Amino acid sequence: MLITRFDPFKDFQNMQKVFNYYPAQMNEESSISTFSPLVNTRESKNAYHIDVDLPGVKKKDIDIDIDKDKLIIKGERSYKEELKEKDYYKIETRFGKFHRVFHLPENIDTKNISAKCDSGVLEINLPKLIETKEIQKIEIK
Repeated sequence: MLITRFDPFKDFQNMQKVFNYYPAQMNEESSISTFSPLVNTRESKNAYHIDVDLPGVKKKDIDIDIDKDKLIIKGERSYKEELKEKDYYKIETRFGKFHRVFHLPENIDTKNISAKCDSGVLEINLPKLIETKEIQKIEIK
């Protein structure tokens, strides 16, 4: 006969695994499938840069919006790989929606934000406002 020690927290650990499996926030957008693309951010002297890894996502399926102090990137990925041979048929499909929000600093020139998508990488350039450090002469009357 095998004797095992009673662990009162074992059920809680199993429950934690179940909760970690499901997304924290379920909504109508996540009912099909969602994914969270990887993002790299960096700052240079004149701009902030955001690189979003979006393999298999077409430019027409990406939306970038500015809402007050937020940059919102959203879209949908659909990928279908089909292979037909005489003795077998294989099809793989991956799809899902994504939604990322970035809070913008105050020194962003929102009129000159640019974006390009090449080889599955979305590159967003957020130029900084140029601070004028001109000395202004005030005339004494």
